Amino acid sequence: MWASTAFGQSGTVVRLSPEDQGRGRNGVQKNFYFTTKEQPTDDDYQNAGYFGQRLRPYLAGNQEALDNLNRYRRQKWIFLAERLTFVGGVAVYGSQTFSGSGDQHYFSNPQKVTLGVVAGSLLANIFITRHTNEHFVRAVDANNAGLSAGGHASGWQRLAPAGVGLAASATGQPLLALRWQLR
Repeated sequence: MWASTAFGQSGTVVRLSPEDQGRGRNGVQKNFYFTTKEQPTDDDYQNAGYFGQRLRPYLAGNQEALDNLNRYRRQKWIFLAERLTFVGGVAVYGSQTFSGSGDQHYFSNPQKVTLGVVAGSLLANIFITRHTNEHFVRAVDANNAGLSAGGHASGWQRLAPAGVGLAASATGQPLLALRWQLR
């Protein structure tokens, strides 16, 4: 699936912990662990930090790896905002249910809106967490790919288009649009 080692720009090998190597889509939202030792023991792995900040110095010379790590950090911030929205929605619903005197109200109009916000938050969580871990692993892989060919991307990576799209010509014929980015 994903490579488990990456060579930092300084030549340092970075390995993900065995349990983090296979983490990808829809994986748990917890910190990654990595080491710089060649024959690591369980005690050699260090926490990369919630936003991957402790891995950043090892990726310092590789812009593609840093871009992926920045995407990971962005996704983690969005995840935190979603969790706060969910917890806040549940708290508001509870306060609406138990507020006032007399009978408890479970499905008034304000509560319907609050439940909609909570349900939207849960749905958003699925899309937010789907690729979050992949960005971290891609940062490690990009660093690996950047150094595996002597500091340059391999030939196939240089030839791969950066973007693909469809367009229509003036005659109505579909056109394939390819975009390349110099690396």
